[in-house]
Amino acid sequence: MATFLYKLGRAAFRRRRLVALIWVALLALAGVGAATAPAATSASFSIPGTEAQRAFDLLEERFPGAGADGATARVVFKAPDGQKMTDPANKARVQEVVGELKSGSGQIARVTDPYTGQAVSRDGSTAYVSVAYKVNAMELTDETREALKDAGHDAQGKGLTVEIGGDALQSMPETGAGEIVGVIVAGVVLVITFGSLVAAGLPLLTAIIGVGIGVSTITALAKVLDLGSTTSTLAMMIGLAVGIDYALFIVSRYRAELAEGREHEDAAGRATGTAGSAVVFAGLTVVIALVGLAVVNIPMLTKMGFAAAGTVVIAVLIALTLIPALLGFAGDKVVGRKQRKAGATPEKDGGKPNMGTRWARFVLRRPVMVLLVGVLGLGAIALPVASLEMGLPDDGVKPVSATERRAYDLLSDGFGPGFNGPLMVVVDGDKAAADAAVKEIKGLDGVVAVTPPAPNKAGDTSVITVIPKDRPASVETEELVHDIRDATGDEVLVTGATAMNIDFSQKMNDALLPYLALVVGLAFLLLTVVFRSILVPLKAALGFLLSVVAALGAVVAVFQWGWLGGLFGVEQTGPIMSMMPIFMVGVVFGLAMDYEVFLVTRMRESYVHGARPGEAIVTGFRHGARVVTAAAVIMIAVFSGFIGSSEQMVKMIGFGLAVAVLFDAFVVRMAIVPAVLALLGHKAWWLPKWLDRALPNVDVEGEGLAKGPAGADSGSDSGEPERELVKA
Repeated sequence: MATFLYKLGRAAFRRRRLVALIWVALLALAGVGAATAPAATSASFSIPGTEAQRAFDLLEERFPGAGADGATARVVFKAPDGQKMTDPANKARVQEVVGELKSGSGQIARVTDPYTGQAVSRDGSTAYVSVAYKVNAMELTDETREALKDAGHDAQGKGLTVEIGGDALQSMPETGAGEIVGVIVAGVVLVITFGSLVAAGLPLLTAIIGVGIGVSTITALAKVLDLGSTTSTLAMMIGLAVGIDYALFIVSRYRAELAEGREHEDAAGRATGTAGSAVVFAGLTVVIALVGLAVVNIPMLTKMGFAAAGTVVIAVLIALTLIPALLGFAGDKVVGRKQRKAGATPEKDGGKPNMGTRWARFVLRRPVMVLLVGVLGLGAIALPVASLEMGLPDDGVKPVSATERRAYDLLSDGFGPGFNGPLMVVVDGDKAAADAAVKEIKGLDGVVAVTPPAPNKAGDTSVITVIPKDRPASVETEELVHDIRDATGDEVLVTGATAMNIDFSQKMNDALLPYLALVVGLAFLLLTVVFRSILVPLKAALGFLLSVVAALGAVVAVFQWGWLGGLFGVEQTGPIMSMMPIFMVGVVFGLAMDYEVFLVTRMRESYVHGARPGEAIVTGFRHGARVVTAAAVIMIAVFSGFIGSSEQMVKMIGFGLAVAVLFDAFVVRMAIVPAVLALLGHKAWWLPKWLDRALPNVDVEGEGLAKGPAGADSGSDSGEPERELVKA
């Protein structure tokens, strides 16, 4: 592979204008496609195989046009002190709002008057208007949302406290600020790393081109493939991460090859052949992790995974072709002005050892201590995982400045906490079956109220609303859902937003172990081929699991227990988002393997060329530590930008990914990995002879280049010290 990529890199370098033109044309084509494509609506959300989904499907069939999965809103009114919502003046104001809402939008299915729908609290202080829409929250128009807000503001101006809850006001969190902060920090880190504006600009430029092509293609195909806006957000986040990383690796290796005295074209070829091989296999691990989301069997997640994987493939192709082409345009400018004058680059061997070299030598002197500190430290941080509770956050975890949170609190105070998460029970049967279900449910613990059955026109299906005693995201409400399902027959189905969230969480929980087995298993096989070792891939997989579990422990401590909650803007603790573990495994695994492949392939390369195990570790750190550190800092900055979001879910994702990269890059890859390799010595690179013969030789280390590939006539005796050492 190294020889093929070497030739590809040299060809791209020589035909740089053609290569650059092709990528610019692809970007323009994707941009035109995105601009002319029909506007996409919200992606349909379904959870095949769950009871909540079967109930929704039954409602669509038996109650056509009722908008079973449509958006809902509750306009909550609270009377001033000393007054009641049943007072004539307050009642008139509420009925004005009901009239405004009914005529405010064609997307409204029905509006329920609180005085006829028993929606006034016992003490008379609180009332609410229920609004049901024909379409889901993401398909509501801005005009419909404004009509809802205006109706509430009009009543508020007349002395009533008015807040609006429900998912009708829900909109996708605005993206852009986090990415912009990340790109700015990335630029600063790259300038510090390379000491050259041109070298720093190349990874940023190519990452933006790759993300532009990927996201534009997703936008162009969104209507056809039913892709939601979250799909492009994930693709943008992953695309930026790997795009910067991969380009950074190749530019860094190119500068190192120039430092060895090679000609520019040969240096570009060798950088693509060696670092490019690492990029290909790192990219494959990310693709495996993202495509593996199909195991969960939730169509929306599967599409998100495939779309993000496509963006990663684009990032790999850009790193292998566009980067060598742009290096041809850049010439000597990829080296800092100070180094150009001195006729050297920072990567050049000899002279004062860099920080990576000094750290590697420290670990080699005290491997047991470093290993124990790293493992015990991450183990301690991981302890909170034992009390992990999963669910989907509701309006109760939003900041108190949000009207949805204030409406949630008013309903809890006036009607009880369970009022914010009513359960919808669908009975597939006649009136007698529905009445029997009502009687059974009323006898269960944790039930505050049960409405009479509401049958369809045919009388063969009824809907019952159950008000739980506890808040929607509580363990008690989850137990109540299971109790209803256990106490009633197969013809009684529990659904609604609360039940859907519970089923979604259970589905994610059930899929976690199969997903881990698939992703880690396939990556283990891939890394066995790359490193031609059993213990190195095993160590990589175990180290990754340790960093992810530690990151989940930190998430539980902050978002579930509330530790340091004020520092990260967590106003209300609650369960951890149910997709968080799988999401973290998928994203962090890919990035962790980037660092593992880049750092350890350089060690393997040195070992194959004759260095002793300890010297190979030092060589890997001398060349790779600075680049891996820069890549990790960039990723931490990108993910940390999302911590400032007002959305609890976005905040949680940003925090979780940032600490996971922090633990994996700086504790696992920089400390535990060299300590384990130092203790293993030659055994680290052991591979049974029968397996050695069976595995394909992909030559990631560039052994073929050392022997002199076709056209590699310049700089064949590189003078690298590790190539002249005899294996001990």
